[in-house]
Amino acid sequence: MPMSLPNATLAGTTNCNQLATQSITILGAGAIGQLIYHQLQAKPNPFEVNFISRDSDSASLALTLTNIEGEITTLNAQFIGCNDYQQALSKSALLIVCVKAYQVASALNSVLPFLSSNAHILLLHNGMGPHIDVISSLNGRGLSLGTTSQGSLKMAQWHIQQTGAGLTQLGSLNGDVKTPPLSPLLKNILLNSIKNSEWHADILPLLWQKLAVNVAINPLTAIHQCANGELAADKYRDIINCAVAELVEVAHADGINLSHAFLIERVYQVIALTANNLSSMHQDVCHQRKTEVNAINGFVVARGKALRIDTPYNQQLLKQIQQIEAKYLPPAPSSISQ
Repeated sequence: MPMSLPNATLAGTTNCNQLATQSITILGAGAIGQLIYHQLQAKPNPFEVNFISRDSDSASLALTLTNIEGEITTLNAQFIGCNDYQQALSKSALLIVCVKAYQVASALNSVLPFLSSNAHILLLHNGMGPHIDVISSLNGRGLSLGTTSQGSLKMAQWHIQQTGAGLTQLGSLNGDVKTPPLSPLLKNILLNSIKNSEWHADILPLLWQKLAVNVAINPLTAIHQCANGELAADKYRDIINCAVAELVEVAHADGINLSHAFLIERVYQVIALTANNLSSMHQDVCHQRKTEVNAINGFVVARGKALRIDTPYNQQLLKQIQQIEAKYLPPAPSSISQ
């Protein structure tokens, strides 16, 4: 069972006893979802931590983590099956969504009816855009966003290895639509559990900064099937500069002021620091999986169109990745866009 404080520890106040019946629920049991689970369980907190399963029945599964120091920990995690959504998910105080960007809207909408009206949603994925798609469906629930540079690699389905202790940035969504804030208790639990994490009153500028790195590194490494470090070559300099310049112009029109010089410096820092790494988009293409390009270069293109700004370099990178995907992905069924 998930680790939680024993009842004796919580006895004495009604408030704490009430918290003991609540949970932090993770939607998405991939490498990052499992890593967050282990980090939340490493320190006592008054919330149970569990996962959402697509299976009918709930089950307890053994999840193993090999941390950066090589230490191995195995915990029994509760996976909530569809038959138990009604009862179990109503107790969830925080839902952490760790699926791919293109899966966020459909995955979240499938469980929203079972969440309490006070549940808070935290989106933790690559790229941008899903928050725009889902905010109208939250019915007053709180929404926070985040990004993480932690490295986590699946050794097997239920065994991950942490490969990097990068920065995790979490924060409130400030914009035209305001949602209820995350409670101080849950915020402190996240920051105390996830090493090298920080909270920001407005997360959007930081997500745009992260996006600037992704619009350059991800598609180019996928198109040219190379490690990150190879992008330091002069032949990639023009397209990196132009793709980031387009992002800066779109962000500015969207109310976010960014420095092109700072972002270019940051892109090349990441290229150097992760020289031997293979980007997530590179890996997706290698394994013939759907990429998150629509939430990366595609987001810049879409926001550019909405703001009447041309983005030819991001459009070209988007088109090239889509052409690669078209060679191995079956045609998508027609559906109403969300």
